[in-house]
Amino acid sequence: MKISLRELVLKKEGITFPSKTYTSLVLEPAYNEAKQQFIDSMVEIHHAHLIMLVEQGLVGKEDAEKIVKAVSNLDIDNVKTRSYTGEFEDLFFEVEHSLIKEAGDIAGNLHIGRSRNDMGIAIYRMTLRKKLLILIEIALTLREGLIELTDEHKETVMIGYTHTQQAQPTTLSHYLNAMTDMLTRDIYRLQAAYKTVNRSSMGAAALTTSGFRINRERMKDLLGFEDLIDNAWDAVAGADYIAETATAVQLSALNLGRSMQDFLLWGTQEYGAFLLSAPYVQISSIMPQKRNPVSIEHMRALLSSVAGDCQTVLLMVHNTPFGDIVDTEDDMQPYIWKAIERLGGIYDLLTSVLLTMEVNKETLLKRAKESFANVTELADTIVRKDGLSFRQAHHVVSSTVKELMKNGKTSLESLTLNLLNQQSMKVVGKESVLTEEELKRCLSPEYFVRIRDLQGGPSPSRMEKTIKVRIQEQEELESWLKGKQDHLTTSAFKVMEIISKWTEVNE
Repeated sequence: MKISLRELVLKKEGITFPSKTYTSLVLEPAYNEAKQQFIDSMVEIHHAHLIMLVEQGLVGKEDAEKIVKAVSNLDIDNVKTRSYTGEFEDLFFEVEHSLIKEAGDIAGNLHIGRSRNDMGIAIYRMTLRKKLLILIEIALTLREGLIELTDEHKETVMIGYTHTQQAQPTTLSHYLNAMTDMLTRDIYRLQAAYKTVNRSSMGAAALTTSGFRINRERMKDLLGFEDLIDNAWDAVAGADYIAETATAVQLSALNLGRSMQDFLLWGTQEYGAFLLSAPYVQISSIMPQKRNPVSIEHMRALLSSVAGDCQTVLLMVHNTPFGDIVDTEDDMQPYIWKAIERLGGIYDLLTSVLLTMEVNKETLLKRAKESFANVTELADTIVRKDGLSFRQAHHVVSSTVKELMKNGKTSLESLTLNLLNQQSMKVVGKESVLTEEELKRCLSPEYFVRIRDLQGGPSPSRMEKTIKVRIQEQEELESWLKGKQDHLTTSAFKVMEIISKWTEVNE
């Protein structure tokens, strides 16, 4: 007799929770992530919650000492190497079982006024805040490297491009400073995300707080949170903390990806802007001359994957009910962790690549001198010297350049005062008062850069002032980071100071 499909499914999946496929697809991966990412935060919460329960008179000191001993006897390293067996649904129940086994039923009181819901959200937030601080620290190292390079290349003249076409002379310093400022905005957004993340859900319990007189503010302080999520429903249902983080990380990846595209172009032999250091290039298996800039290629590709993982987070939140639901929990969290860790790795690699590359300053300057990129200053100078409107001056210069190009000339080296005067007579009916020396000077890319010393301009003197401001900003950002790191360290120390006294008494 043929076995039905239903019977085959039951035979394969089993008839008790959890089924084989559910275990392999959901529970086992979630367990493996939790044992690595969550166990330390789980222990922190156990300690903090127990301190609060004792202070509120909800658990006696003697019972608390027994529970503390059980928590202390948890073999964290062993937990991190365990395999999922299905005996317990998740790590929370497995740890709770271990505590009750060690301390007796009294350990169950550790769950007074607490749910997996508020505890789980707190763990997610504690995990995410640590990763954000690590990312910001790595981003600040990149920022410091960019500032150093900005200072180094104040005199490195190059052509700036708009619409992928030669536009005006500028400096590599100017470009790197633009990167610095964009990165700074990325860091500010990560700081804002940290503020949103670092809020306590503890005391919200399942959804409606608790009938026990627990102290939510005390839990916030003990766990190093800087704010409390006031509404208990919002505490367990709100997922915008992770969505905000994903948005900040995604935009950081998109921003940096644009420079990666530039660097790949600038590293070609045809462009010849720089030469990557040996550790960051790969040779060809067949073409001996090749120096493939694979480090930059991989960074560009990986930045796309960062953006993709962040988009996964946003889509997993999309159209979910506003309540405690798995879409925003164990299945989602690893995507943002992966995005953050990968972006940090890219920041780290890029810092090394940029600080060790060899810039071809002579090639960049020669290209600027041989281009038509300096003619904006020629038009500006005509306005100053000849009293023409800028539009008239623009027409004179445009007509001059067209004449050069018509005669097969490809650079301003062929632009003579005689040719300029011919076109000026044709366009405005009079010759320019410029001298040969003035014409030569205003066609110089170095001069073009030097006189653009307004705020935000590329002149070396302006960049010196800008660098001083960026260094001051760096100090402020590093101070912010240290303050957050110290706050978490101090909070954890205070908790362990209390717990260690109970442990001493118990011993």
